[in-house]
Amino acid sequence: MTDHYTYRVTWSGEDDEYVGLCAEFPSLSWLALTPDEAFSGIRRLVSESLAALAADGEAAPQPLADQPYSGRFMVSVPPEVHRALARQAAEAGISLNRLVSARLANDTC
Repeated sequence: MTDHYTYRVTWSGEDDEYVGLCAEFPSLSWLALTPDEAFSGIRRLVSESLAALAADGEAAPQPLADQPYSGRFMVSVPPEVHRALARQAAEAGISLNRLVSARLANDTC
């Protein structure tokens, strides 16, 4: 199986080691002394988990990279936040959607 899963390696001060993580398998982690070892370890652990799931006839999680995204999601905010954002968008001469998209992307308008 092609490995399209989402990996991250970060430092764990608590463990005094690097920890390898996989977003699609949140219960798995791999500790190691170097980032490369943590990355290799978590990839190996995910591979073993995929083999075990297949052997048990269970479905593997779909990689985030392979999932379709529409680019749309709904967010509820307090009315006063909605009003303030709408005012800022109007003052900037842009749509509320553009303002919020830019803020989420850390862009400036």
